[in-house]
Amino acid sequence: VAADVAVRTPRQDVQSLDESSQHGLRRSSPRVTQIMNLSLLAPDIREALLCLPPEFVGRSAINEKMMRPIAAEVDWDRQRAMWRQLWQHEPAHGSS
Repeated sequence: VAADVAVRTPRQDVQSLDESSQHGLRRSSPRVTQIMNLSLLAPDIREALLCLPPEFVGRSAINEKMMRPIAAEVDWDRQRAMWRQLWQHEPAHGSS
């Protein structure tokens, strides 16, 4: 969705995320903002998130809300340290 917003925004001359959510994205404006904020993550963290195995039962071990403080950190090295700490504290992954 973040890539979709990035592609559509310049091409359709969208003035705001609220407007972009109305241009066929079928997401609320707050949800589009949450997704766009994830694009602020260091590239390797985004790749790690995209490569997480699908979870078919229960809730996901890592969710968008858990990623908010990491995405809010502007320094990618600090993001990586926060990501490692989050990843190590997830019960499914142990402390390896």
